[in-house]
Amino acid sequence: MAAGTSFLRQCVATTTRTLVTAKLKHSSYHFSTFLLPLRTHSRRLTIRAGITNNEEVAAKAAASDADSGAPTIFDKIISKEISSNIVYEDDKVLAFRDINPQAPVHVLIIPKLRDGLTELGKAEARHGEILGRLLYAAKIVAEKEGIVEGFRVVINSGASACQSVYHLHLHVLGGRQMKWPPG
Repeated sequence: MAAGTSFLRQCVATTTRTLVTAKLKHSSYHFSTFLLPLRTHSRRLTIRAGITNNEEVAAKAAASDADSGAPTIFDKIISKEISSNIVYEDDKVLAFRDINPQAPVHVLIIPKLRDGLTELGKAEARHGEILGRLLYAAKIVAEKEGIVEGFRVVINSGASACQSVYHLHLHVLGGRQMKWPPG
C-alpha cells in the first residue's frame, strides 16, 4: 500500500462518510463539495468529489443582484472610488487592466454609462452606438498593447457564461497563442 494512501486511511479511519454541503448566500441552490466513502475492509479508498467551480458559484450569486441598480465595482472604478490601471479612456468608455489576468494582456472595456446594459443579452437597438464604441475601443487597446496582429474579445453574458459583474464589459486578451475552442 502506498504511503500516501496509508496516511489518508489513518486520518479518516474513524469516519465512514463525510458530506459537506454549502448553500449559496442568495439562492436555495445546494451543491455537494465532497463525498468521501471509506471502505474499511478494502485496500481501495473511493473518493468522489462533486466540486462546483468557484466562478460558477460567483456568477450565480452575482446574477441574483443583477437588476438591483446598485453600483457595481465598475461604477466605482469609473467614479475613481476604486483605483485601476487605466489603459484607455474617452468620453464614453473606460479600459483598464484586469486584476486577475488570463493572458499576458487582459484588459476590460466598459461603457461609462450603464444605461440598462447589465449584460449583452439585455442590449436594445438604442445601445447600438455604445456597442460599436466598445468594439472600436478594443481595437485601440490592442494597438496600444502591441497585440493588434492577434487578440481575442470576449463578452460573458449571464450566469451560465460566468458573468460576475453586471455592467456590460469586454475582455481583450492577447500576448499569447489563443486556443480553440475556448472555455
